[in-house]
Amino acid sequence: MRDLLGIFLVLAVLVIIPSVEYVFAQADEPGEYIDRRVLIWNLFFRMMTVAFVVGAVVSGTMIWLCWRFRESHPKATPTAYEKAGDWGGPA
Repeated sequence: MRDLLGIFLVLAVLVIIPSVEYVFAQADEPGEYIDRRVLIWNLFFRMMTVAFVVGAVVSGTMIWLCWRFRESHPKATPTAYEKAGDWGGPA
């Protein structure tokens, strides 16, 4: 019985708190209206701008790494363990 009372108390709080928020959120005098569509699109375009910038930086870095460390690069010389053929693995 005590567990059932606790569950009903939690459910009552979950219902009462949002309704009280709506009551106190109502202003006495009319003010500015918020156009949610504009705010959502603004947030979307901001995040897309950030995503494109981050994607461009990552893509540029990957292209530079592939170009810099390619096998046909003039400064590409084998390391000491590559020349010796010793990769450090089990024999």
